Amino acid sequence: MGQDLHPMLGAMVEPFKNFFGVAPIRSLARHLARVYPDFSEQEFVAFAIAGLDQLELKERSSQITDGLVKFLPTDFRAATQVLLNSLHPETRFGIAETAEASEGATDSLGIAGWLVMPMADYVTRVGLGDVEFSLEALRQMTMRSSSEFAVRQFLVDHPEVTLRTFQQWIDDPNEHVRRLVSEGCRPRLPWGMRLHQFIEDPMPVVQLLEQLKDDQSEYVRRSVANNLNDIAKDHPDLVTTTAKSWMRGASADRERLVRHALRSLVKAGNSDALSVLGYGPPKIAINTFSVTTPVVAFGPPLKFTIELESQSASDHRLLIDYVIHHVKANGQTSPKVFKWNNITLAGDEKLTASRKHPIRAITTRRYYPGTHRVELQINGEPFGGCDFELTGVPG
Repeated sequence: MGQDLHPMLGAMVEPFKNFFGVAPIRSLARHLARVYPDFSEQEFVAFAIAGLDQLELKERSSQITDGLVKFLPTDFRAATQVLLNSLHPETRFGIAETAEASEGATDSLGIAGWLVMPMADYVTRVGLGDVEFSLEALRQMTMRSSSEFAVRQFLVDHPEVTLRTFQQWIDDPNEHVRRLVSEGCRPRLPWGMRLHQFIEDPMPVVQLLEQLKDDQSEYVRRSVANNLNDIAKDHPDLVTTTAKSWMRGASADRERLVRHALRSLVKAGNSDALSVLGYGPPKIAINTFSVTTPVVAFGPPLKFTIELESQSASDHRLLIDYVIHHVKANGQTSPKVFKWNNITLAGDEKLTASRKHPIRAITTRRYYPGTHRVELQINGEPFGGCDFELTGVPG
């Protein structure tokens, strides 16, 4: 998922696991009973909510799937048809355009959003022996949410059939289905099982992405970019070569896709990725680089200033980043690259700039006191740095 929110996440303040709370589970049961009168609604609910408070999101989803296996018909196709009949009405835009459904929510019309996740997992758990029927079921489910996690086992167990089906889905009129082609085969999809065959040989994936790079939907193109970013972690040369070819005659949309796809390589200072985006070796001199807050008490920001000067007679494109070397629990440091600025410096021009970097409590990092370091990185190359002391970190 990275920086892009999964379609089922949205902007939320409560824990994700609450989307599999008692009320949603009861709603799921009502819809199943609506389309399958023999469904044991109360027994299913009792089973699915047992010990719910002690379970996290994936555990809750798995328990719901267990309940579907237990209380739906034993015939896989009959049971899956019950699930499909309970889904929210679908339109060419994805799920039907009610206010609730557009946010991926289950409402009185049917199931959409988070509750599709255990239903798709049911298809994977029970339907691996009925591949084409199962993939069609996942196609319909993804229109109301996403089947990107459930479809991955089919790529492992039945790669030829699944890749052939993905090829057909590339022309599907529904953008959620086209996105499933890209998102479903991401080698290192967050939250999803690793697809080791594509980590080893990503060419079948790249061939699919080639056909989706100019998709009319930004939603699909962002998935293509994220997939390439995954591949770049194991095959940087393949991704930079692909990106270079895609930049020839590229539209503004495709250029934006390529920039997003190369983000990890750019942060790592990969010279080929930077070259694709038009950044050559930096011809500059650093006249000043100083930390104006050499001691930072936890809470207020780190402040630093630079003055750089062009050493080129012509205009020069510069991608200015900085690296914070955070102290870890064992006293060692770990670097993280942060974006700063993207400028064109004229020949012999000077630039002075200051930056405030927040040092405050966040959920994705734990701070430790001690000597940290901030370094300048321009067009992927290091340009020195300064130490600073972090104090007052909460215990």
